[in-house]
Parts: sequence; structure tokens; C-alpha cells
Amino acid sequence: MIPQQLILSNFLSYQQATLDFTGLHTACICGANGAGKSSLLEAITWALWGKTRTTSDEDVINSTAKEVQVDFRFQCNGDTYRVLRGRRRGQSASLELQVQHQNQFQSLTAKGVKATQKKINELLKLDYDTFINSAYLRQGRADEFMQRSPTERKKLLAELLKLDQYQDLSEEAKDISRKLKGQSEQLEQTLAPTEKELEQKTTIAQSLAEVEAKYQALQEKQEADQTELQRLQTLDSQRKTKQEQIDWYNQQYQTIAQDYQKLTQEQQKIQQSLSELNQLLERETEIKQAYQTYLDLQKEQESLAKKFETYQDLTQRSQQIKEQQQKQINDFKLQKQRIETELENLTAQEESAQKTLQKADEIKEEVAKLNAARERLKELDQLQQEVSPLMQRRQTLQLEVDREGERKKARLEQIESNLKELQAELAQFPEREKEYNSIIDRLKELEKKETYSQRLQEKRQKQQELQARLQQTEKTYEKQLEDLVKKLELLQNPEANCPLCERPLDDEHKQRVTHKTQQEYQSIEAEKATVWEDLAKSKRELDHYSQEYETLTQELAEHDELVARRGQLESYFDEDVCNIHEKISNLNREKRDIQEILDQETYAQEKQAELQNIEQRLAEINYDEKTHAIAREKVDSLRYADRKAEQLADAKKEVEKINQRKPELEQSRTKIQEQITEMETSFSEQLQTIDQEIEDLGYARSRHNEVITQVQEAQKSQLNYQKLEQAKAEFPQKQAELTEINQRLQSREKEKADCQQQLDALNEEIKKVTDVRTEIKQLEQKTQQQRQQLDSYLSEKGKLEQRLNYLEELKTKYQDSKEKLKTLKRKETVYKELSQAFGKNGIQALMIENILPQLEATTNQILSRLTGNQLHVQFLTQKASKGRSKKQTKLIDTLDIIIADAQGTRAYETYSGGEGFRINFAIRLALAKLLAQRAGTALQLLIVDEGFGTQDSHGCERLIAAINAIAPDFCCILAVTHMREFKEAFQHRIEVTKTDQGSQITVSS
Repeated sequence: MIPQQLILSNFLSYQQATLDFTGLHTACICGANGAGKSSLLEAITWALWGKTRTTSDEDVINSTAKEVQVDFRFQCNGDTYRVLRGRRRGQSASLELQVQHQNQFQSLTAKGVKATQKKINELLKLDYDTFINSAYLRQGRADEFMQRSPTERKKLLAELLKLDQYQDLSEEAKDISRKLKGQSEQLEQTLAPTEKELEQKTTIAQSLAEVEAKYQALQEKQEADQTELQRLQTLDSQRKTKQEQIDWYNQQYQTIAQDYQKLTQEQQKIQQSLSELNQLLERETEIKQAYQTYLDLQKEQESLAKKFETYQDLTQRSQQIKEQQQKQINDFKLQKQRIETELENLTAQEESAQKTLQKADEIKEEVAKLNAARERLKELDQLQQEVSPLMQRRQTLQLEVDREGERKKARLEQIESNLKELQAELAQFPEREKEYNSIIDRLKELEKKETYSQRLQEKRQKQQELQARLQQTEKTYEKQLEDLVKKLELLQNPEANCPLCERPLDDEHKQRVTHKTQQEYQSIEAEKATVWEDLAKSKRELDHYSQEYETLTQELAEHDELVARRGQLESYFDEDVCNIHEKISNLNREKRDIQEILDQETYAQEKQAELQNIEQRLAEINYDEKTHAIAREKVDSLRYADRKAEQLADAKKEVEKINQRKPELEQSRTKIQEQITEMETSFSEQLQTIDQEIEDLGYARSRHNEVITQVQEAQKSQLNYQKLEQAKAEFPQKQAELTEINQRLQSREKEKADCQQQLDALNEEIKKVTDVRTEIKQLEQKTQQQRQQLDSYLSEKGKLEQRLNYLEELKTKYQDSKEKLKTLKRKETVYKELSQAFGKNGIQALMIENILPQLEATTNQILSRLTGNQLHVQFLTQKASKGRSKKQTKLIDTLDIIIADAQGTRAYETYSGGEGFRINFAIRLALAKLLAQRAGTALQLLIVDEGFGTQDSHGCERLIAAINAIAPDFCCILAVTHMREFKEAFQHRIEVTKTDQGSQITVSS
């Protein structure tokens, strides 16, 4: 991937920025801390993979904006591609992939962000993690790899190569193997009880045959008793039939008697009703007269009600006319009041306008002064336009001259700081010499302790082997004791056979075998007690050795650090002291030169000459900013004259309007007063007409109330009249009902007599029938008991049959479980082997073994270019263990790095800072190339952030030299720094500055 163009819109600290990579081979990204250097690199990773250092995608949106977009164009496999990634606050992200064809971009975007991201990964053959570990050389990663122990170094390499996926597979296989083992153990535990349970099948079959025989015998006896019971139930049924007939006739007799009583009560009610109706018919004449009087009063009431409605209408009209009169008069009075108020306001406005007109001459003079001041300000504005470019150029030149002076002063301060650091380094020489001697003495002590530690480890191993043998012996004794216990339990059975020959035992032989087994049990217990004592003693000694070994291990932990420090001090004594004296001499010479330039102010001479010419031209123009400001202030102070002139013109117009409006208002006021008078006369005539209509109506409220009272009192006569008419209709009906009831009473008398005659005959017949209810009850109890016994036999039979069926199914399951157990054990073995194959000593170790030769070759190829074939690196993955004889030598896994130069091999810590840095850089770059190659792509872009700020001047020079040495291998190299003094060392510079409009980018060469 070769970058071509990066366009940022509201990304982190950038609002709008564009970076063109065309022609950039080696370039540094420089700027102050926080200016936005890292944001440029994160824009590339966000565009391609949607990942940055922020926790949320919305955090990449500039705080002043609502949406973000990054447009990244790059070349890959000879084609030009474009990736557009954007996001709005509160919404999901958008992603587009395009390819350039005939100077136009065509879309390759898939359906959805995930699908498009997959296309980008397939195109680049890189994911985010591989990119930041290959193309992005982050600060400290190479040192981290070299400074770690061999075990940690191997682990770090596995992480970079993403071998943890195999470790996950190993753990997963181990978990599955563990689960399968648990399942097989659990299945084995269930098979033993199943075998014992299947042995019960013969006993259960015999019990089932016995239950079936008992059930058959009881069933035959139950059938004989049931025949006798049916005969007795037939006799009892005949008796029940006669009794039911008697009960039915008794019920009929009671029903007829109750019906007869009800008819008698109805007869009495009808006779009472006929008497009441006859009394009402005798008062017929009286009731009709009262009803006629009620009708006459009702007619009079209706007539008075109509007059009352007319009276109400007239009264309501009179009230409406009065209200209308009052409303209209009030409206006219309100209009008149508004007119009078407006006349008063016009008079006041006229007085105010006249006062303004009296100041007309004074206002004209002030307007003339304002016009003269404006003419003077116009002249000064023209001079300012001529002077402004010269003043801006003067300010720019002065800033450049001052900046050049500041740069000289900054360099002078940097030199003084470097001199202090170098002098402090020289001052530390005696102290470091003393430290070196102390380290030598301490290393000798540690070597002695390491020898003792190895002997102690051998003792520990012997004790561990002894303890393992004792534990195995203990398990053997426990197994033998368990077998003897089972043997003794078997001998307790009276019918037991000999445990050895399976022959029957007599009492003497059984006693002899039992005694011998008990003696054997006691002997093994004694041996087991001795093993326990030996185990306890071995554990105490092993704990003592382990504690002493742990103490020595903690003391020996500083050995590697002391060796590294010894190498650093030796390098310091050999090279750094001479270099420090040379640096001090060069810096003092540069300091004198810069101080002389600052004292004589001979820097930026061309700009100083141009600055003098501009000062001379400004003096000739004779423009004074103070005079210009006074002129502006004078114009501002006289601006009130414009407002007064406008007020004078407004006053003239206002007086004219007032003189025109006042006569119109006075005429309207007179007209309204005339309308009020006419209206009062019209309403008075209407009210007199209504009063005359009310008098002609002749309605009296007192008579109306009197008639209403009489009508209410006479309403009772209407009810009596209605009752009279109803009595005329009901009297014949009641007489007919009375005749019918008398006939029904005679019929009920006859039915009662017939029913009593039937009852007497049936009572005589039932006395002759035999009662067998006692015999039936006894026989029913007997059959019930037999039925319960049969149910018990059936229940037991069903349980036994169910048990046999269960045992048949259990037998099938038992066979299936045995097959399943074989399958589980086979799978357990397979997954256990897979766990080992995917583990650290399996595929992972094999892949590292295969990759390290390539890593070693690439590292040495780069290192030879950086050192002129002076240094060589070798990776060792196995070495012989310590503390063993040649015959017992065992190879152990490691990842040691051996570095060789013209004088031979020596420890990494003994190399100088420059040599160590080049070794670190070569290994880190080789790792980057290896990761890219494993991803299936070539490494064409390199981003270096190995810490300019943490290096001294020589360290930075070494880093720049290393970058220039490997530059031909890459299409684009970007180095990140915030130190200005190193940007000149690069072919191109990308300067990042922070402004009010966000971070800005400037590319310079």
C-alpha cells in the first residue's frame, strides 16, 4: 500500500485539511506536542479499518462539528483506490470503497459496512493489528523484545505472530478432553449399579408367576358369589317396586290436597272483590258530576296559560328595547370620548413640534460642521490605504528578524544545556568506576550461590522422585486393602465359595481362610503406616529444600541485570569518555560563533536592509495614525447633527398633519351628539306602544293561581271516574271465575277418594313380600373385600411386569452405554492429543522454529547495511541444561539471541548505545517485514516513531542514518518528531500547527 492523498474533514483536531503524498519518499511529521501529528496517522487507520485510540467512534468527530469524513487514496497492486469513511453524531458509520478507472472512480462498495470492510482487508491483505505491528514502528518495541528473558521473548514473538489462536484451540481441546473424561467417569460409575440391578430379573419373574396363580383362584370364587348376589337383588327389586308405587300414591294424595286448599283461598278472594265492585257501582252519579267540574276548570286554566305567554313576550320585548337603547348610547358616548382624547393628544404634539421648529438655525450650523469633518476623514483614509501595505511588510520583516535572533538564542541555550549534561557525565566517572567494582564483587558472590543452587535443585529432584515412589506404593497398599475387605465381606456369607478356587467351603476351611486374610490385612496396614512416616519425612525435607531454593532464586534474580549494567559501564569507559571531551570542544566553538553574531546583530542582514527602506518611505508619506483617530472621533462626536436634522423635518410634517386632522375630529364629535338625542326619542315611543298592548291583554296573575289550585284539588275525581269505568268491565269477569272455581273443587274431592282406595290395596300386597336386604348387604361386603384383594394382586402383577419391562429397557441402555463409553474414551484420547499438538510445544513451537531462520536472515541483511557487515545476529531455540553430566545432558526450549562482531560473540548489554540501537532497529524492522509477508502483502509504507525525544543528538543521528540506509526498500517512510532541530535532516517535512481553526498542515522541502 502506497499512500497518495489524505483529506480530513472534522477529524479530531482537524477541521479541513489535505495532505498530498505525491513525491514524498522520506519525510518527517513535525510539530509541537498536541498539535495533531498522531492524528494524521490515526486518520489513515480510521479510514481503512475504523479503529483509533479513542474508545468511541463519535470521539473522532471535531468538537465544533456534527459529522466527520476521511478520504484516503492509495496505490495497491498497480491500481489506485479510494476509501471514504464518515459518521454523523448519533448515527451509524458509512464506508465506501472505489477504484480508479480512466481518471474516474468506480464504486466497489459492498452491501453493508462489514462486507465493505472485509473487501478492504482482502485487498490490503492486512488487518489493523498486523498494520500497527508491521508498518508502524512504535517507540520502545525493539528494546522491549531484546531486554526480556528468553521465555518472555518467545511469548512476545508468539503474540506478534498471532499464535494465540492456536493456544485458544489447545485450551478448547483440553476443556473438551476434560469434559469427555468426566462424562466417561460418570458413565462408568452408573454401569456398576446397573449390572447389579439386571441380576434381579429371575427373582422378579418367579414372583410374577406366584401372583398370577393367586389371582386366578380368587377370581373363580368371586364369580360364584356374584351369581348369588344377583338372585337376591332380583327379589329385593320386586319389593322396591311395590314400595315405590306406595310412595307415588302418597305423593299424589298430598298434591291433590294442596291444590284443593289453594282453590278454596281463590274462591274467598273473588267473593271479596265482587263486594267491593258492587259498592263502587252504587256511587256512579256522584262520581260523574265531580268529573265534569274538573273538565271545566281545566279549560279555563288553558286559556289563562296562553295569555300568560303573551304577557311574558311583551315584557321581554320591553326589557330588550331598554338594553339596546343603553348599549347604543354607550357606544356613541365611547366614540365621543375617544375623539376628545385624540384632540387633546394632537394639541400636546403640536406644542412639542413647535419647540423643535424654533431651533432650526442652530441645527443647520451643526450639520455644516459635520460635513467638513467628514471631508477631512476621507483624505486621511486615502493616506492609510497607501501606508497599510508598508506597515504590514514592516511588521512581517521585524517578526522574521526577531525569529532568526530567537533561533540563535535557542541554539545557544541548547548548547549550554548540552554542555551541562556532558560535564555532569564526566563528573559521574568516579562514581561509575566505584559502581563497576562493586558489581564485579557482587557477581562473584552470585556465581558461588548459583553453584550451590544447582546442587540444591538436584536434592529437590531426588526428594520429588522418592515422594512419587512412596505415593505410588501407598496407592498399591490401599488397593490391596480394598480387595481384602471385599474378600472378608464375601466370606461372611454362609453360602460363600472359596475366593481362589470357587469351590464350596466347610466351616474349618472357611475359618482358616478368614484368619489368613486378616493376618495379611494387618501386615499390609503396618507396611502402609511405614510408608506414611517416610512420606511425612520426605515432605519436610522437600519443603526445606524448596524454601532454601526460593530464597536463592530471589537473590540470583539480579544476576542478569548486573551483567547488563557491567556491559553498559565497560562501553562507557571504552568509548563515551573520549566522545564527551570531543563534544565539549565542538560545542564551545559553536557557542563562541553564535554569541558573536548575537552581540553584533549580524543575522538576517537582507531583511534588516529592507526594513530600513520601509521606515524611510513611511517618514516621507508623513501619515499619523493618531491624527486619523482624532478625525474619526470628531466625526463620531458630530453624528448627532444628522439625528437633529431628521427631527426638524419630522416636526414640520407633524404640524401639517395636526392642522389637517383637528377640524375633522371636531365635526365628528358634533355629529355623534345629535345621533344620541335622536336615538333616545325613538326608544321612548317603542316602550309606550308595548305598555298599551299589556293593558289591552287583561291578564290577572291572581286568578291564574286560583284556577291552578282548584284543578289540583279536583284531580281525585278523574281517578274515581277511571275506577268506575274499570268496575263496569271487571264485574261480569269475576262472576264467571267464581263459577269455574266451584266446579274444580268438586273434581278434586273425587280424586282424593280414588287415591286413598289405591293406597289401601298396595299396603296389603307389600306385607306378603320377603325382605332380603340383610343378606344382600353381607354378600356385598364379602365381594367388596374379594375385589380389593383382586385389585391388590393386579397392582402387584402390574408392578412386576413393569419392573421386567424396565429391566429389558435397562439392558438395552446398558449395552448402549458401554458402546458410548468406548466412544467417549476414544474421543478423549483424540482431544488430548490435539491439545498437545496445538500447545506451546506443538504447532506453535514448530511455526516459530520455521519462522526464526527467515527472521534471522532478514535481520542480518538489514544489519549488514546498517553496520557495513560488522555485526551478525543468531537466534537459538534450544540449549543444553545446566548441572548435568554429558551423558545426562538434556535440551531445553529457549529463545536466546547471540550477537557476533569481528572480535567474536558477546552479550547484547556489552555493545555501545549506537550498536545496540542498530541491532534493535534491524530486529524490529525484520519483524515488521515478516508480519507483512505472513499477511500476504509487501511492506511499502513505513512509519517510524522510535522516540527522537528520548534520544540525545548522537542517538537521533543514528536513527536518521538507519532510516536513510533502509529507504530504498520502501516507497514511503514517515518519521514522527516534535523536535525542530532534526527536521532539516529529512528530504521533506510535514509541519503540523495548532490554530483557532484547528490543526493545519504545511508540506515543505
